[in-house]
Amino acid sequence: MERDSLNGDALLAAASSDPECFAAFYRRFERTVLGFFMKATASPELAADLTAETFARALESVDGYDQAKGRADQWLFGIARNVLGSSYRAGRVEAKARERLGMGRLVVDDHAAHAIARLSENGEEAAQALAALPEEQRQAIEARVVEGLDYEEIAGQLRCSRAVVRQRVSRGLSTLRARLAGG
Repeated sequence: MERDSLNGDALLAAASSDPECFAAFYRRFERTVLGFFMKATASPELAADLTAETFARALESVDGYDQAKGRADQWLFGIARNVLGSSYRAGRVEAKARERLGMGRLVVDDHAAHAIARLSENGEEAAQALAALPEEQRQAIEARVVEGLDYEEIAGQLRCSRAVVRQRVSRGLSTLRARLAGG
């Protein structure tokens, strides 16, 4: 079977019985996950560590993936958001899954750091656009997108309803898209 030609869902569904499918899944999504973390952290080293931790956790829980509950990329980014949120709350990268699997810490040299940094070329522009949002929208977006909190948790933190949080996130993201597109 030509694994790299399979879609992410098929790769992940087969990964528990075929390790090469997980390797192909990793190749398919590594750059995207790395870009996500680079945009969130602006640190190539931290982005690389968080990416490694995300895939380690994904590998540990691959047997729990259920195609009926969502696409493989959604499942993976759910893990990535949880890894990022845990990292922010702990103030460091949690490396437990990597350690359990015997995976060493990823060493990022200057060339790799530069390549990772290129994944977030408009990161500064995005950060400025986020900072320019009204405080309520910025807080809601940071909690939802960066920390990966659900709407109920955010509503509790911000002392408002879930509907208000959803509205703030939606309006803020619309404004960000318009600003970043030059609109």
